[in-house]
Amino acid sequence: MMKIGEAIEKAKSQGLDLVEVAPKNEPSVCKIMDYGTYIYEQKKKTKKNKKTQKQTEIKTIRLSIRTEIHDLEVKAKQARKFLNARHIVKVVIIFRGREMAHEDLGIEKMGKFQEMLSDIATTEQNPKKQGYQMIMVLNPIK
Repeated sequence: MMKIGEAIEKAKSQGLDLVEVAPKNEPSVCKIMDYGTYIYEQKKKTKKNKKTQKQTEIKTIRLSIRTEIHDLEVKAKQARKFLNARHIVKVVIIFRGREMAHEDLGIEKMGKFQEMLSDIATTEQNPKKQGYQMIMVLNPIK
């Protein structure tokens, strides 16, 4: 335990700064260091952490109501890779021409796809029709 005046004198004699490290502690904790170097190191650490931090992406899987079961399994396998990599998967069925009248087939196809991935994904957005498309969003289970 040292008095503030003594600590400041000691820091000045060494050509360094007296920095308060833990101000909420009683008594407060101070450290003798070069403050400019400390700030530089902190910026470097935050920059490195930002670089290594992975951003989640939204990956899209396109289906059709005419997609057969084997092709659906292949697409589910690809979606599983995306979900394992912690990405969000957006499943889109595009309706063409007379397919617009068969919304029930699209919901059925989405249901099968959702069932294939139920062990690894949760449904963020249930199948919803938007114009010529039907969209469903899947999140990886945490």
